[in-house]
Parts: sequence; C-alpha cells; structure tokens
Amino acid sequence: MPGRTLPTLTKAEVESHNTTKSCYVTIGTNVYDVTDFVESHPGGADLILDYAGKDVTEILKDSDSHKHSDSAYEILEESHVAFLVTEKLAPNGNVQKKVADSQINGKVTPYVHPRTGMSCEEDLNKETDYTSDYKQHKFLDLNRPLLMQVWNGGFSKRFYLDQVHRPRHYKGGASAPLFGNFLEPLSLTPWWMVPLIWLPCVSYGTYLASQGFESTLGLVTAWASGLFIWTLVEYILHRCLFHLDDYLPDNRVGITLHFLLHGVHHYLPMDKYRLVMPPALFVVLATPFWKLAHSLFYWNWHLATAVFCGGIFGYVCYDMTHYFLHHQNLPLWYKELKKYHLAHHFLDYELGFGVTSRFWDRVFGTELVTVVKTK
Repeated sequence: MPGRTLPTLTKAEVESHNTTKSCYVTIGTNVYDVTDFVESHPGGADLILDYAGKDVTEILKDSDSHKHSDSAYEILEESHVAFLVTEKLAPNGNVQKKVADSQINGKVTPYVHPRTGMSCEEDLNKETDYTSDYKQHKFLDLNRPLLMQVWNGGFSKRFYLDQVHRPRHYKGGASAPLFGNFLEPLSLTPWWMVPLIWLPCVSYGTYLASQGFESTLGLVTAWASGLFIWTLVEYILHRCLFHLDDYLPDNRVGITLHFLLHGVHHYLPMDKYRLVMPPALFVVLATPFWKLAHSLFYWNWHLATAVFCGGIFGYVCYDMTHYFLHHQNLPLWYKELKKYHLAHHFLDYELGFGVTSRFWDRVFGTELVTVVKTK
C-alpha cells in the first residue's frame, strides 16, 4: 500500500534471484519474491523460472499466453519486497511522471516511489507503526531517543541515506524524542519564535544602517539586494549543505551531524516543532554571513549592515514559508508551491531545493516535476 517503506535493489541484484531457492520478478519498479509460488504455478515452474529476475509486465498482460486471475495479482501484492532503482531521477524524467500511474490494469498497488516508499503527499501524514518499522528496517526505533541511536547505530552512509529519506510520521505529528534528556526543549522550536526573535533584530539593524545613508532609496536598494541574495543563499544551503549526500563522510560523526542539521526533517517531515531553525543554530550559521557581508563591503559598515538585514528578513520569510507549506491550508496562489515542496519529500529529495520559489531550481536545472495526483 502507499506509504510502505521497503528496501531498494539494483537491476543486477534482482537478476541474481533466478532460481527455485530465490526467485524475484518485477513489474515496473516493484520487486516481488515469488519463490514460494514457483512449484505451485498452474503453468509449471519452468514458466516462472524463464522470467526469474526479469520484468513480467508484458507476460501478465498477454491473455493468449496465459490468462491470470485476480488471485495471481493478490499473490503478487502480498509478495512485494522491494523497489527497483533503474535510473537516477532527473528533471522531467519518466520515473517522476509515473507516480500518478497505476500498475497493470489497476490490479497491483499504485506506483510507489522506490527511493521514498511513498506515492503522494498524503502519505507523509500516515502514522508509522514503530515496532514493525524497526523490526523490518533495523534503522531507528521511534519509541526511544533518536540521536544516540544514530551515533551508536554503526550505519553505513548508503544505508543511512536510504532510510533517512524514507519519511516516517510520529503520533499524529508530535515530536519524536531526539535527546531524551534536559536538552530536548532546545531541539523544539515553534514557528512564531522566528519572527518574534529576529524581526526586532532586523528592524534595529536596519535603523542603525539607515544612519549612514543620505537617501531612503539607497537604504532600500541595499536592503532589497540582501533580500535577493538570500534567495540564492537559501538554494545553496539547501542543496550544498543540507543535501551534501554524495560528499557526506562515511562515519558516525558525519552521519550524526547530517541527521541533526537536516536528516531528522526528512525522516519526520511533518514534525511541526522541528521545521524552523532553532535560534542557537541560526546564530551559528548566520555569524559567518555577518562577517562575509562586512568583508565584501568593508568600506561602508552601514551598507554591509543593510544588506545583511535584508538577508535576515529573507531568512525569516523562508522559515515561516517552510512551516506554512507543511502545516497550513494556503491560498490558491500558494498551493502550487506547497505541492512543489512536499514533492521534494515524498518524490525526489535530490531535486526541488527551492522553498520560497522554484526560480533557482530552474536556473540550475534542479526543478522537480510537480505531480498531479490521481483519484
């Protein structure tokens, strides 16, 4: 069913299961273990073994060769064990377009994306069965604090990235325990804290910057420039820092830092208290940009401060937009952006890095195809 999280297999791995002891077949990107059905197949074991490790889409459709009953499709559905990764998804790729397609004659489950285990944005809100999820995947037990499980898990980078990008949902959207001690409150940030803390800082900084401008137009231009620069910074941070997956060190230090910085958000994307950036973390990330602004515009402290304040205002808009895209029923002109961002979670986390807009995704060729959901 949609929302299941199953492992991914390469074509070569599937093809290796081609004997009576282990027999896999595929339909599209769904992988089925039909080992137990080989000897009892009405057409004989040899017919199944001829297609062992191969795609059986066409033979199932071919009623002249062998007509298949509804029970055959039910057996397949019960035998669904993995997803086939056949290609790297790219903008406008065929795999993305298949998300709205159903499998053969609607007999088998709707298309489930092989890298996230989901078929639509509604799956992000389907509560995870903690016990069965941990028993099946041997990743994280949502009943226990997560951070030390990541630290002590001994996960390889490949396994970690595969699992952390398969979204789970905790107790109707509540926050799963991260630290499990007195540090827990520091990891939880309600959305309203962002404007409450940072807008007064932006206002005061803009006031100080204004003292060095002879005209309001000059101040507005500098401030707006900072706002525009933020849109690029937003894209770069999301793509090159939060999703530095290919360059992530294959050790527990790198994996744990990735989980704290952004992995936990992809693992539990509907956690409303881990959607916006905690103030302490923001200060750490913002400090280098303060220094950078004053290094670039070293000749004018007021100009550098105005640009920086415009950028911080852009950040405030970003974090609030991010929260509302996940948790608010938005006006019509915002719904397409909501669909676009949630597709980054359930469809393809390696595309669609823009949150407040898809402008830079279009510029850099990482735009994500927005999927039209079918009934």
